[in-house]
Amino acid sequence: MNETTSESRNGTCDDLASTQCDVDLAFVESAVTQNGRGVEAVIPILQAIQTEYRYLPDAALRRVCELTQIAPSTIKGVSTFYTQFRHRPMGKHAIQVCRGTACHVKGADLIEEAIALHLGLKPGEDTDGRGQFTIEPVACLGCCTLAPVVQIDEATYGRLTPQSVPATVRGFARQSAEQKTARRDLRNRNRSANAVSVGEIRVGLGSCCVAQGSGHVFDKVQDVVSSIGAAADVKRVGCVGMCHQTPLLETVQSDGTSRLYCHVQAEQVEQIVLQNFQPSGLGARMRTSWSKWVAGLYGRENGADALVEAVSPQEGPVCEFLGPQKRIATESCGDIDPLDLDEYRRHDGFVALKQCLNDLSRGATGETTGEITGEAIIDEIEKSGLRGRGGAGFPSAIKWRTVRGVTAETKYVICNGDEGDPGAFMDRMILESFPYRVIEGMAIAAIAAGAHQGYFYIRAEYPLAVQRIRHAIAECEAAGLLGDSILGTDYSLHFSVKEGAGAFICGEETALIHSIEGGRGTPRLRPPFPAESGLWEKPTLINNVETLSLVPWILRHGGDAFAKFGTETSKGTKVFALAGKIQRGGLIEVPMGVTIRQIVDQIGGGVPNGRRFKAVQIGGPSGGCVPASLADTPVDYEALRDVGAIMGSGGMVVLDDSDCMVDIARYFLRFTQDQSCGKCTYCRVGTKRMLEILERICKGQAKKKDLVLLEELCHSVSSGSLCGLGKTAPNPVLSTLQYFRDEYEAHINGHCPAGKCKDLIAYHINDSCIGCTLCAQHCPVDAIPAVPYSQHVVDVDRCTACDTCRVVCPENAVEVVRR
Repeated sequence: MNETTSESRNGTCDDLASTQCDVDLAFVESAVTQNGRGVEAVIPILQAIQTEYRYLPDAALRRVCELTQIAPSTIKGVSTFYTQFRHRPMGKHAIQVCRGTACHVKGADLIEEAIALHLGLKPGEDTDGRGQFTIEPVACLGCCTLAPVVQIDEATYGRLTPQSVPATVRGFARQSAEQKTARRDLRNRNRSANAVSVGEIRVGLGSCCVAQGSGHVFDKVQDVVSSIGAAADVKRVGCVGMCHQTPLLETVQSDGTSRLYCHVQAEQVEQIVLQNFQPSGLGARMRTSWSKWVAGLYGRENGADALVEAVSPQEGPVCEFLGPQKRIATESCGDIDPLDLDEYRRHDGFVALKQCLNDLSRGATGETTGEITGEAIIDEIEKSGLRGRGGAGFPSAIKWRTVRGVTAETKYVICNGDEGDPGAFMDRMILESFPYRVIEGMAIAAIAAGAHQGYFYIRAEYPLAVQRIRHAIAECEAAGLLGDSILGTDYSLHFSVKEGAGAFICGEETALIHSIEGGRGTPRLRPPFPAESGLWEKPTLINNVETLSLVPWILRHGGDAFAKFGTETSKGTKVFALAGKIQRGGLIEVPMGVTIRQIVDQIGGGVPNGRRFKAVQIGGPSGGCVPASLADTPVDYEALRDVGAIMGSGGMVVLDDSDCMVDIARYFLRFTQDQSCGKCTYCRVGTKRMLEILERICKGQAKKKDLVLLEELCHSVSSGSLCGLGKTAPNPVLSTLQYFRDEYEAHINGHCPAGKCKDLIAYHINDSCIGCTLCAQHCPVDAIPAVPYSQHVVDVDRCTACDTCRVVCPENAVEVVRR
C-alpha cells in the first residue's frame, strides 16, 4: 500500500514519540529472544508485540531497536507498510469486517455502516467511546461462502444482514467463548473410549465449518458417543467442499457403507448417532429406548423432533455438486484427519517422497551414487504439463529446472500461501485440510531443485492454517520425514513458517521474498528472476499451495496420468472457490476445460432467488468479468485470457442482475490502489486517477470523455507498471468496459441500471403500503416517520440506502428508484 494511505491509517513512530506508554517491556525482550535480533526478525517481533499489546506501543518499538540490529527506520518502514499493524490503541475487542469480493457483492459496506451506527462512531473514528470495540476492515477472511462475514476476536459470523448486526455485537461474548473452547478441542484427535470400533463419525472442521457451528456439533458427538458407549470413533476431517451444506456429519460403518447428514444442529446429534450405532451395555440401551419412547410420544407427534434424514451423494443436489469433480489436490477429501500423520501415510502419504529419495539416488547402472539427482522428478513434472496454479500459469518444470541448473551451495524453496485475492480461499482450505500433502509436495520440489531449506509464507488472517502447518512440520520432524538425514538418507531438509502481515502485493514473488527478509513488500525489476537470485540472493524456487499439493499424486501415478485430464495446453485439474450469487457455493476441483456454465449451473445450481445470471468474476483483482453470454468458455489459461480474464489463484464469484458492473470495477480499483506498494509511478498515480474517474461515474458526475480517458489510463498503467499488481490492475475495468459499456453510459446519464450506486438511487414506498410501521421501526437513521395505517414516506436526505426498509416490508411496497 502507498505510504500516505498506510500512515494516515496507522500513524507513525514520530507521531507517538511523546506518548507515554505504560507497557511491560519484559515481554519485548522475550519476543526478541524467541525470534532473533537480525533484520529478518522484524515482522515476527512486531507480530508478537501486537498480539501482546493489541497495537505497537512506541516504547516497545524503541526497546526493540535497543535490543536488536534493527534500525528505527526499518521499524517505521515495515510497521507502516503492512495493514496488520496498528500504532494507536484499540478497543478491547476487534471487529474485523471482510471486504472480499463475495462479501462486497452481498452488502459488506452495509454491514460496516450498521456496525458503525450501532457503536455510535463518528466519521473517521474506528473505536467506540467506551473503548470496547474497534472496527478493522480486512481484505478477505477466506470464508467467502458465508458472505457477508465479520470476525469478532476469534468468533466468525457469516450471512449477516444490517438488521442482525446489533444482536450479533451484543451477543458475541457468549459465542466467542464457545468457539474458543471448540478451537481448543480441535487440536487433538478425539475418539470414543471403546476398545473395539465398528465405524466412524466424521465432522468437517475447516474454518467455514467451525464458523457455521461444526465445533459445537463435534463436541456434542463426543458427548453422545461417550454417554451411550457407542462403538464408534469420533473423527475430525478437513473441508469437504460443500460449504453451502455445513455443518456436515458423516457416519461410516466397518463395511464401508456411509450416511451423510447436512445442516446438522447439535440437538440432532443424538438421534443421528442412535440411527447408526447401538449403545453398549444393558443400562445404556434401556435409557436410550426410554428416551426414544418419550420423544416419540411428546416430541415427534408435534413435529418438535422430526426424523433427521441422510442425503445421498449418488443423486440430487449433492450428486450434482460432487459428480463432475475430480479430486487430485483434494484427494481423500472428507476422509482423513488433517493432523493424523499415520492416517495420511495409510492413504499413500509420503510414498512419492520415499520413491524420490530411493530411486533418484541411483545412477544409470542402478548402483547407489550417494548423490540425489532431481532430473527424473522434473522430467515427470514436465510430462504432466503442470503449470503454476496461480497467476498466468507458468510451466512448473521450467522453473524447477532453472533453479536446479544454477550452481550454488545454498538454495531455497518457498510455498506461497499468502492468497491475498479477495474472494479466494482454495489455499486456506488445502493448508487446513491437507497439510502433510503440501509438505510432501514441497519436499519433492526441494529435492528436485537441490534445496535444503524451505519456508511456508502464510497470511496471518489464516490462523488455523498456520497452526496446522506448524503442527504437521513438527510431526514430520519427529517421524524423520524432515530434518537431518530424512528417511535414513544423507539428505537434510528443514522447513519453517513465516506469517504475512497483510499486504496483497506479497503474493508477488519478489515482494514475498523482501517480506521474508524483513523488509517492506516491494517488488523488484526482473531479471534476475528468483530462480537465479531470490531469497538472500540465493536461487529460490517458489510455488503456490495448490501447485505443490498436486505433486505427490503426479509422482505416484505418473505425469502421463495427470496429463490425461484437461485440455491440450492446460493439463490436470483446478481448484476453485465458488462463491457469490450462487445456490451451492463451496470448494470445487474440476478437470481443466469444463465450461463456466457447467460450473455455475450444474455444480453451483445456478443463481438463487429468481435472479438472472449476469457475469462471473474470475481471477480476483488481476482477473476480469466474463458475461453470461460467454458462459460456454472453457476454463483453461488461454481461453480465459482471450475473453479478458485470467485463471489467477482460482477465485470465482458469480454475479446476478442486481450487481452493478461499474461498482464491481470501482471495488477492485479501490483494492489495488490501496494495496499498491507505491514504488512505481504508473501504478501509484495511475490507479488513483482511474479510481477518481470511476468514483465520478458512480456518482453520475462524469462525462463521456471520461470513458476515453479511463481506457487510455488502463493501457498506460498496464504497460508501464513494474510488477503484476500494476500490470493487471486495469483488467476488471477493461473487461467491464468491453462487455458492459452500456452500464457505464447509463451512469453518465445519471442512472444505475442495477440500482446499486447510492448517489443515483432513492427508496420510495408505493401505495401497496398498509401502514404497518415495520419499516419505520427498523430504520436505523429514523428516515421514515412512523404514521400507522398511512402510506409511509422516506426522507431521502436522511436515508443511507441501507436497504432495511425493503427487506422488512411484508407487502413489497418499498422500491428502489432513480434519484
